[in-house]
Amino acid sequence: MTDKNAINIYRNKALVNFEGKDFLGQIGVDSRIFQVLNGGGISVGVISQQAIENGISVLVDENDASDAVDFLNKEFEKEKNNGQVSNIYSIENLSVIGFVSENYNKILSELQRNKIFPLLLSQIASAGRVNIVVTDNQTEITKNIIETEIYGKPKTVHLALIGHGNVGGTLVEQILDSAYDILNRKRVDLKIVAIANSRKVAFNKAGFGSDWRQKIKYSQTESSVQSLVDFVNEHHLENLVMVDNTASKDFVKNYPVFVENGFDVVGSNKIYNTLPISEYRNFRKLLEKNKKKYLYETNVGAGLPLIDTIKLLHLSGENITRIKGVFSGTLSYVFNNFSLRNDKFSTIINEALEKGYTEPDPREDLSGNDVARKLLILARELDLINEFDDINIQNLVPETLLSVSKEEFLSRLQELDSEYQNIKENQQPDHVLRYVGDLHGDLQKEKGELDVKLISVPANSALGQLKGSDSIFEIYTESYGENPIVIMGAGAGAKVTARGVFGDILRLSETK
Repeated sequence: MTDKNAINIYRNKALVNFEGKDFLGQIGVDSRIFQVLNGGGISVGVISQQAIENGISVLVDENDASDAVDFLNKEFEKEKNNGQVSNIYSIENLSVIGFVSENYNKILSELQRNKIFPLLLSQIASAGRVNIVVTDNQTEITKNIIETEIYGKPKTVHLALIGHGNVGGTLVEQILDSAYDILNRKRVDLKIVAIANSRKVAFNKAGFGSDWRQKIKYSQTESSVQSLVDFVNEHHLENLVMVDNTASKDFVKNYPVFVENGFDVVGSNKIYNTLPISEYRNFRKLLEKNKKKYLYETNVGAGLPLIDTIKLLHLSGENITRIKGVFSGTLSYVFNNFSLRNDKFSTIINEALEKGYTEPDPREDLSGNDVARKLLILARELDLINEFDDINIQNLVPETLLSVSKEEFLSRLQELDSEYQNIKENQQPDHVLRYVGDLHGDLQKEKGELDVKLISVPANSALGQLKGSDSIFEIYTESYGENPIVIMGAGAGAKVTARGVFGDILRLSETK
């Protein structure tokens, strides 16, 4: 090689594998392989011992693979008959990629993270020279990863966005607006290569631009996880991130498939973290096995840095004794306004719906399920094994409206007015209503106590002074005593949630 910095690629190669019992270490085996292949006019590129498999691999041109197997079968016929050699076979459609690197372990780690496991590796330690053998369809992605690590080439992160409603659509615009700056400042090239909803998916290997809405509008491709996996495999895309901005209970079942196919996962969808504890833990094991990450900072508190804070406190050994607060920006908006204004309860809910603060079906918020999920997610961050059924939830939706369609529920919202007007008028003076989540009890045990309920609090208390759609979280710990760590801020809305998801994407991108 004349240029030590060049990455050389040799295509159309094959590995001839030589396997047998107690085969390694026998004097003369290597030379016999070389002699018989050279005698047949076959050039051997690389030879490597497979310590675990008790075998030897030799690299040859693909056109010579069949002849090489025949020559070796004839040469080692005696050893095959007595069982010393158990199998001689070839693997074709391979490429050899040669490069020089002082830190090839980092490159191998990046390759593994992208589900690429070289079939053979040889290293000349003194020269830093490394040759790896990969399948032909992994050649381009392998080359891209090596170039990124050796030359500092911008790292391309390929994003598949599921859901393009309020949060998803805002996220696409935020990424497109910031992509150029991120490329220049962080050397990370964010490309949105797939956008999907429950019906259709649109693909663009080069990355979507500002016309993405038109592209998905006219897409004829039916949405499916398999079509997405096939697309990234066909185009050999590396550094894959699947972003779930849906509220779908069904779609989360696909997370393991994405992880097994090389994707990291980012989600504003809270469902997976509240599945039965066995599924929750199995998914963590799957992530660890595949060296993948799942980030979900927006699951609680939208864009507020809550989950990371609790994780760090817990990992550092801080004894968290209670977490309490207004977890729902939606219900914060509803009760902050309902407590101060003379408008009907239904008027405030419709207003929240129009502003995009509520889930698509407001009952997700009013039922308390959304707050309960957030509370459960925080409990599990503390390694508690609570299930959703353990949560005491005060449902704000009358039984008569629980099972009707979303449209009928919205048309009958005024049926809630009289009940909540009575609750409001029967409070003590200078009190306001707040819908709170409360994780308490002995949190050193396997399970904590989880309550989600509507309470009346003094207007001049921390909870009572909450404004707009802000959320507030009080984290009580052993070290901080009676003075909780308080995290407060915008806890709802498409912009802050999308910004939080974007933050998770960038956090993942920087570790790739």
